[in-house]
Amino acid sequence: MPSLIIQHGASPHGYMLRPSAAVALEKADLVFWVAEGLTPWLKSRLETLAGKAHVIKLMGVDGVVRLSYRQGATFANHGDHQGYEKHEEHEDNQRHGDVDPHSWLDPENGKIWLDVIASELSNIDPENAGIYAQNAVVGKAEISEVAARIEGTLASVRGVNFIVFHDAYQYFEKRFGISASGSISLADASAPSPARVAKIRAKVAELGISCVFSEPQYSPGLVTSVVGDTKIRRGTIDSLGAELELGIAFYTKLLDSIAKEIVACGKD
Repeated sequence: MPSLIIQHGASPHGYMLRPSAAVALEKADLVFWVAEGLTPWLKSRLETLAGKAHVIKLMGVDGVVRLSYRQGATFANHGDHQGYEKHEEHEDNQRHGDVDPHSWLDPENGKIWLDVIASELSNIDPENAGIYAQNAVVGKAEISEVAARIEGTLASVRGVNFIVFHDAYQYFEKRFGISASGSISLADASAPSPARVAKIRAKVAELGISCVFSEPQYSPGLVTSVVGDTKIRRGTIDSLGAELELGIAFYTKLLDSIAKEIVACGKD
């Protein structure tokens, strides 16, 4: 039976491993995880607790799209970051490497991972290999279908300027041709510096930002500190699907929900 190491809806960045999850790792034959950049605390646990398991790092799979972290509060890459913010970004990359780990939000990565998961399950359970392979075929078709639908859903908000809570969505943005103008927090959702908040406030005023997104796992207070009492619309998007029910349709519902929330907040 599969087990979740991280409780559904919890932020993976600074998670405290539960005793039941530690037991699950000790008993596991197979472990899938994304990468150190998402769960820096997990690597050592895998080494000490899951020594008997075959461990698959999904970000290391051939063919997976990998994107570098965007730099600065407003995603500028022109060397113009100053003071504390520059130091803050450097520390973030030193802790977690240069590759943004939020890669499941590119549906093409999701399809690649389905094949890998089916193959690895077949290796340890060959009697059911046919079922795993067929499930992967069906799953990839469902992902392609929702991706095509999202293309149409987002057509009305391409070019709209918006701010996200933390920099978790660039895989989704690049796949579907939209682009956030900045993020309040760093990619690991750690608290922003005053300089970063000031930079976001300036960008909000400069671009006439239409919408600012919060996330259910984090306090909306930071969003309020950026938009103040302005009439900028606020929405909620979530890279983890904290408010979605777990099940076979979870992944496609996650992608679909992000697109719908962006449209709901960003469309005039």
